[in-house]
Amino acid sequence: MFFKQKKTPALDPEQHELLEHAQKRIRQKKAVFQHLIILVIGSLFFVVINKILKIGDTHDWYIWIVMGWSFIWFIHLAQVFITDPFLGKDWERAQRERLLEKQKKRIRQIESEIAKTHPLPELPPKEEL
Repeated sequence: MFFKQKKTPALDPEQHELLEHAQKRIRQKKAVFQHLIILVIGSLFFVVINKILKIGDTHDWYIWIVMGWSFIWFIHLAQVFITDPFLGKDWERAQRERLLEKQKKRIRQIESEIAKTHPLPELPPKEEL
């Protein structure tokens, strides 16, 4: 009744990491769809300026803006749905482990070279009192 209970985390660290990754992916996907909506609204805005308000009416300049912006959106889409899943956290972890193992191997190699070229002198045994 008056005793305070220890607060234990609801999720273990692995589940917490999975949850954070899922939230990150949701934010990325949401950003792609927001970008698409802004692209559509912006494209309509440029069409209205060029065709209806007749600003720069001699050329269809809005096409270049829409094509460029669509290309940038396509790159964003590819980054979220193609590149990120393949080069995500698992790939980073594997690369980190590979590099760490490579470093450890090199350190062992250097230590063995040092031991061969500059061996430590043997110390005489301690005398017991």
